[in-house]
Amino acid sequence: MTRIASASLIFALITLVACGGTQPPVVQSTALALDQFDRNRFNQLALLLDAPAFWIGDADGDGAVSPGEIASLDFYSSTGNWIDAEGHFNDDFEALYRSMVALDAAGQPADARLSQVYRELGAAALALIATDLSGNTPEERDFARRMVAVGRSIDALYARQVGMAVIASTQQPDDPASRAVFRRNWGPACLAPAVQNEELCSALPGSPDQPVDVYPAALQREEGFCEALSAREDSETLLSPFVVVRESEGELIAVPYTEAYSEEMTEISTALTQAASVLSGPAEEALRTYLRAAAQAFLDNDWVPADEAWSRMNAENSKWYVRVGPDEVYWDPCSNKAGFHMTFALIDSGSLEWQERLTPLQQDMESAIAALVETYEARETNFHLPDFIEIVVNAGDDRDAFGATIGQSLPNWGPVANENRGRTVAMTNLYTDPDSAGRRRAAAESMVTTETLASFATSPNAGLMSTILHEATHNLGPAGEYEFEGKTAEAAFGGEMASMLEELKAQTGALFLLSLLKERGVLDEAAVNEAYLDSILWAFGHISRGMYTAGGHRKAYSQLAAIQVGELIAAGAITWDASRTAGNGTDPGSFSIDYAAMPAAAEALMAKVVGILAVNDVEAATALAAEHVDGDTVPQQVIAERYQRFPRQSFVFAVSY
Repeated sequence: MTRIASASLIFALITLVACGGTQPPVVQSTALALDQFDRNRFNQLALLLDAPAFWIGDADGDGAVSPGEIASLDFYSSTGNWIDAEGHFNDDFEALYRSMVALDAAGQPADARLSQVYRELGAAALALIATDLSGNTPEERDFARRMVAVGRSIDALYARQVGMAVIASTQQPDDPASRAVFRRNWGPACLAPAVQNEELCSALPGSPDQPVDVYPAALQREEGFCEALSAREDSETLLSPFVVVRESEGELIAVPYTEAYSEEMTEISTALTQAASVLSGPAEEALRTYLRAAAQAFLDNDWVPADEAWSRMNAENSKWYVRVGPDEVYWDPCSNKAGFHMTFALIDSGSLEWQERLTPLQQDMESAIAALVETYEARETNFHLPDFIEIVVNAGDDRDAFGATIGQSLPNWGPVANENRGRTVAMTNLYTDPDSAGRRRAAAESMVTTETLASFATSPNAGLMSTILHEATHNLGPAGEYEFEGKTAEAAFGGEMASMLEELKAQTGALFLLSLLKERGVLDEAAVNEAYLDSILWAFGHISRGMYTAGGHRKAYSQLAAIQVGELIAAGAITWDASRTAGNGTDPGSFSIDYAAMPAAAEALMAKVVGILAVNDVEAATALAAEHVDGDTVPQQVIAERYQRFPRQSFVFAVSY
């Protein structure tokens, strides 16, 4: 495969893609009326044009877009500057609006591939994460600008990892809608459930495959190549999270990230060091220490010192949250290689209250889980309960085509992980916008009975509690690099199954531990029931996205959701009644939740999952997935049909300084 020399060259290639091809005709007009679309249509047309513009809201209620209502979006293939020095729309915006008028008038394209691309983009509803730092100090604004720039470099590095950069250098989509898919999806593949299996749905003609860069392309064409790698005597070396696999003289060898991506990582290291130097004074000493440690890790591939420095940060010693480096593995077809990402956020001090209430219960949570099975013995726990953070920007592996991570526990490897000294965060400014809340309510009304809807939470607290307990459970039970008879879960189950089981454990813990919090007076019954319903609706959403990727790989969250719902149905805590009308009064067939039965059902499922992980019971795990993921215990098609009526959030970012 072609080696792309640097982050700047990668973005040059992506920009080349962004600038090529035909554009919709521009309709000339002497008097441009700016009320020709509602806000949702405006934002959809901007996406089809791959234009970094977002109509935030009709603040003045006049039905027309106004200069103060427009955001210029980051992380697009081009930069949008829509306002002139006097605060009026400039010529670029007027040209964009005229292009929107022309595109709207043209309707659906006749080209079959492009028609599918329009369907892919139509399945998304843009949700804006806007951060106004104009009131911060000059030093803080300078720091934020530098970190957003680091995010762009992380994007370029991640583009290398996922194989996007190679395709960008050899293929050019010929229309803005395809460019938008290519940019947003980290490659040409369509990812919306309704079209992900459509052969023609691709941002590139011919629907080319996109081999990832961390394994030889020829190897990836072999059926079962992940399993074959796992079976090798040198599998531990080849499948280490911070190396790529290369072929040299007919042999597979492990090459450190710092060698495979030397120029990109050196560039990021320099930028992190410079960002650290901008911060002065004792208030951000912990952050400076972490940034410098991360900068060194980008040079030597030793991430342990950076993890150590990062673990010492918290909501009390910095106003910022930064995590930059390689972490999660879900993007990798073998679920082994750590993907580069950056989470850049502001600390939400609201987490301090919950930490104060829940920290004394950590050991009790661990003991409650250990008491479920005889094969697992409680460990001493000392993990950090979630910090609440408000996302400024997500970069690289953090920025998905649809949705976003709402909670995370890191690191995944090394002494900090093994000793439960990592950090856990819950993102508090995602899915909180009115558009997202309205779609979520409508989806719930299409799925469950009116009686069950009585526990629908109108505030984000129920979802936040589920996230806190999910992330806490990552540190409980058989966690980190726990081994049974010398084997980790990854070695016993394989990367994909191990990842799914770990997430199943965490999300089941989010149900199971609610009873403990109720017993200790942390939550009342109403709050517990709201959290139960919130978790089940979360599960329905993931079930609707299908169980496997177009390439046949497990979707961890979708599969755990199907297992949870299937087991709760079997236990009688959830009931599907094809004859009962849903809460919206129109859909035939609905789910109901027996809230009184949920504690026992959640406990039984938690015991089953912990029992599987405690002894690496591959047979039981396989049977569980076969029953609910591949079986018919859950009405997956009904769930998918109803949830796919509603576009999924696709987060976009705008930072003002």
